[in-house]
Amino acid sequence: MAHELYRDDRHRCLMFTDLSADAGDAVPSNQFLIVNEDTGAIIDPGGNMAYNELLLGVSRHFAPQRLAAIIASHADPDIIASLDRWMTATSAPLYISRVWERFCPHFCKPGKTVQRVRGIPDEGMRIPIGNSELIALPAHFLHAEGNFQFYDPVSRILFSGDLGASFRTDLRGGQVVTSLADHIPSMAGFHKRYMVSGKVLRWWAQMVAPLPIDMIVPQHGAPMAGAAVGEFIAWVQTLSCGIDLMQQSHYAIPDR
Repeated sequence: MAHELYRDDRHRCLMFTDLSADAGDAVPSNQFLIVNEDTGAIIDPGGNMAYNELLLGVSRHFAPQRLAAIIASHADPDIIASLDRWMTATSAPLYISRVWERFCPHFCKPGKTVQRVRGIPDEGMRIPIGNSELIALPAHFLHAEGNFQFYDPVSRILFSGDLGASFRTDLRGGQVVTSLADHIPSMAGFHKRYMVSGKVLRWWAQMVAPLPIDMIVPQHGAPMAGAAVGEFIAWVQTLSCGIDLMQQSHYAIPDR
């Protein structure tokens, strides 16, 4: 199902949810389409289970053949396992961290990615989309070694990848969270396990705090808007996670 996050005369942002609803135990994820005038980009196109529904959904709003970019926050299977099919259906290049640039061909048949992968340097870059751009913001180790988030200056949406992920069954697809207090229990366990360290979270918070952000939209779960944006940035600055919580006892040869 497509949910419109932003729209003006020249620019649209759509979020697709529940495309893998029949996938059993597979983690639910969101996919995104940015349209600027006569071109566009897909962010985190997802796995093979989402491909057919996403292609159909995108086609209702925009011709996939006119995509300027396929953009991936990192190389997890729920992000780009469908890459081979997108490389076939479009001529768009893939933008992904240089850390993962040479791993992407493993998702595709031989030759599919030749001269079509644009490695994002560690410091980030600006990706042109029509008359606009997406800003690739460094989010390394949140949670992947090479990881980026994508800020859209037109809509003022930060597409945050796994950071901000939540898992709630009481929210309908596309429902926006505007207050964080009741939302934290659905995020805390994931962030404590999957985010690598509190130090990196604090650096991230210092980077994004000056940005005019109207909405933070993660790859899993509900978007955050209004007061929840600032509350989320404040929450992660105090969070212990990943290696902060590990102890030497976690590194032991199992008895069985």
